[in-house]
Amino acid sequence: MSVMYKKILFAFIILGLSGGHVMAQNAQPPARVEVARATIKNLAPLVTVPGTVISRNDSRIAAEVAGRVVWIAEVGDEVAEGDIIARIDDREWRLQLRETEARVKQLEASQKFLGQEVQRFEELASTNNTPRRSLEQAISQRDMTEQDLIQARVALERTQYNLSRTEIRAPFPGRVVERLVQVGEYPSPGTELARLVDTVHIEVRAQVPLSIAPFLVSGLSVQLESNGRAVLSPIRAMIPVGDEVTRTMQVRVELTDPSWIIGTAVKVGFPSAEPKRVVTVPRDALVLRADNTYVFKVNGEIAERVAVRTGAASGNDIEVLGPIADGDMVVIRGAERLREGQTVALASTT
Repeated sequence: MSVMYKKILFAFIILGLSGGHVMAQNAQPPARVEVARATIKNLAPLVTVPGTVISRNDSRIAAEVAGRVVWIAEVGDEVAEGDIIARIDDREWRLQLRETEARVKQLEASQKFLGQEVQRFEELASTNNTPRRSLEQAISQRDMTEQDLIQARVALERTQYNLSRTEIRAPFPGRVVERLVQVGEYPSPGTELARLVDTVHIEVRAQVPLSIAPFLVSGLSVQLESNGRAVLSPIRAMIPVGDEVTRTMQVRVELTDPSWIIGTAVKVGFPSAEPKRVVTVPRDALVLRADNTYVFKVNGEIAERVAVRTGAASGNDIEVLGPIADGDMVVIRGAERLREGQTVALASTT
């Protein structure tokens, strides 16, 4: 076999392989993708500030009476409003209660007797059978006993109140997250016993620049992000008192989902200007590369790669700057595997 013949044969083999590759490539089925429409929306540029998930009720519960702690809830216990979270030894208060009850009964008996005495002296005085002085003395003793009885009843009520305070109850539902005393210790009134945190009623606290305050109002939905999780939540309250050093003010954002852990760091996006009408696409339409950001626009059944720049965002919608118009179909699933000019089959349209 001559050298020339071998070269011709080799060329035919190469051409055959290339042609087979092209035919195989053309024979590939269309890529199945999901698409959505680009839409025009009112969006504002955002400034992102750090925030923290906090509880709206976080208290250190204190003792109201002195005494030895005989029981206290365990760390992690969940309690409802009004549940007991600690008990103080109440023996001394029970003894005092019995004493004041006896004092009240004694004075009630004296009051009844003196009332009868006054009635008897009044009858005698009406017939001039007793000096007026005796009647006045009986009335005075009766009135003094009535005042003593009032004081005794107040003392009884105070004792009952102090006895009830030997059971320290939760002022709101929550979890015991810290024990500050142990069983057997003797706290005085005002001593902190346990820390109780409401894990259901939570919100985000953030410090925002005073320069964006004109664009914020209560009820405005803002974007919260943490560990790949993103939600929109309304501003609950703005505290219109700025810090002289940082030139920021505090904003509270509602959280209705109690699964957020208190203390979680959150990024909060607040509007920094008035909203404007822009073209937006779902975030899933963006294909991020080190050198560029682009989306795939579907024209008929052909995918066209379009380079874009991003702008303002709200929830799952993000502004795109580039050759994308309102109503254009963009790929939101399957774009990572697409090539320029590849044929696609639409799975769904949103």
